[in-house]
Amino acid sequence: MKALVLDRRRLRERAIAWITRRQLPEGRTLRLHRRCIYILPTRQGYTFALILLVMLLGAINYSNSMAFMLTFLLAALGANAMWHTHRNLLGLRVTRRPAQPVFAGQTAQFVYTVENPSRVTRRGLLLETLDGTPVPFDVGARDETQVTLDLPARRRGVLRPGRLRLHGRYPMGLFRAWSWLHFDESVLVYPKPLPMDQAPPFAGQDEGESRERTDPAGEEFAGVRGYQPGDSPRHLDWKALARTGDLYIKQFGEVSGGQVWLDWDQLPAGDLEIRLSMMCHQVLQAQAQGLRFGLRMPGLELEPDTGEAHQRRCLEYLACFALPADACP
Repeated sequence: MKALVLDRRRLRERAIAWITRRQLPEGRTLRLHRRCIYILPTRQGYTFALILLVMLLGAINYSNSMAFMLTFLLAALGANAMWHTHRNLLGLRVTRRPAQPVFAGQTAQFVYTVENPSRVTRRGLLLETLDGTPVPFDVGARDETQVTLDLPARRRGVLRPGRLRLHGRYPMGLFRAWSWLHFDESVLVYPKPLPMDQAPPFAGQDEGESRERTDPAGEEFAGVRGYQPGDSPRHLDWKALARTGDLYIKQFGEVSGGQVWLDWDQLPAGDLEIRLSMMCHQVLQAQAQGLRFGLRMPGLELEPDTGEAHQRRCLEYLACFALPADACP
């Protein structure tokens, strides 16, 4: 059953890609013109057309002028509804806003500004991804509104919303007009950080550092180290023991500045994603404590530094680590 659903989804995506093959990804702003708006009757519209056909046959059979007049009046009403449904989308301008990076497990927000340059209010509009929930909105005359699409970021890497569909059935629901929006946009998804009591927060430390790690009377958690005979059992890290089978001792101390190296090879985990999550938490904690920290990973070494730019650069490396070159910007 699941395979059937996936096949239908792939078939649908291929059909949409073929229909919109001439519509290249837009950089920032897209204007809806006549050639990119599609319109078809809804189920109610087909029912309405069938009723009109029956009424027309009845009018012809009985040669009733009043029946003819009512049939043609309803047909004109339907044609007018089709024109209004198409005009409800025509001329709208959609502008994407920059998306902010998130951590795996969070929700990424893609924000779009929909501008209506005409003097007619646009009503009953919906914006959605191929698999998402439609977000309804209206746009006043010569006004604009912001629409936010929430997408779950299930795994690290790059999240792209893909093609969006802007559609509506206003005013009578007899027709549905829609247009495909394709922006060149993405959001970077960082690894999900693991709590510091589940992994050594700092794998290595330079000589001459001023960060104290051995004072058991300190109030701040300063990481863990390997167990040595004579250590107090009160400071055993039982979670690390359950996860790795090795004994670790929790350490507490006071922070007084310094720099540290976050070393990939000394993390107590073998799984790639778990290691990335541990290192992600180390980066966040080192930045929060104002430390100069460097990153040592396979094929990469970032010199110790501090600041928001350095933290963002480290998180970007973690998000794209071991992914194909075309999967990350």
